[in-house]
Amino acid sequence: MQLILAPFSASISELKRNPTALLNQAQGEAIAILNHNLPTAYLVPAHVYEQLMEKLEDYELGKIVKERQAEKHLAIDVSLDDL
Repeated sequence: MQLILAPFSASISELKRNPTALLNQAQGEAIAILNHNLPTAYLVPAHVYEQLMEKLEDYELGKIVKERQAEKHLAIDVSLDDL
C-alpha cells in the first residue's frame, strides 16, 4: 500500500466533477488525487507551491555554497584596496 501524504483525498472523477468544491472542502490543505486508490498527483494551493519552490531554490543554493566552500583553497586573496 502506498502512503498518501495529504490530509484529504479525492478521485480524478471527483476532481473533474467539481474542482472548486473540492478546493473549498480542503480549506487550503493538500489534496491527494487518486486513480484506482493510488495517489497519482497532489493538488496544493498556489501559496504552498510557491513556498515549496522557494525552499527548493534555497536548498540548491546551499549546495552551491558548500561546493564553493570546498574550493576555497583555489581562491586568490585580494585586498579591497587593490581593487
